[in-house]
Amino acid sequence: MTRSRAQDLNVCGVTAAIAVIDGKWKTALLWLLESGPHRPGELRRQLPGLTEKVLTQALRELETDGLVHREVHEVLPLKTVYSLTAFGRELAEALAPVSDWGHRRLAKLTEAGGLPGTSATSP
Repeated sequence: MTRSRAQDLNVCGVTAAIAVIDGKWKTALLWLLESGPHRPGELRRQLPGLTEKVLTQALRELETDGLVHREVHEVLPLKTVYSLTAFGRELAEALAPVSDWGHRRLAKLTEAGGLPGTSATSP
């Protein structure tokens, strides 16, 4: 899905919402920021595999979409802190039922003998 779909007025609301959170890391970043403000280094430590470049890009897109607030403290070295905006908290609340559904799906798959592509007997 392209970023332009997030601003296309001729798509359904679900498509517009998914376009904003599309990508491997955005939902995880929103989830972490729900607990309060974080510095970029803290976010990277909590998400192994997330590169600095991708983190910066994702946070900028979330900021552009009005979900994340970036605050730079004028100290040396510069201290940058990210937090959810009221609009970002509203999205996080809207995603909570989707998260619950996802957990129920995973539990159902586990009960049925494992996730697709995994062996039920694997450790």
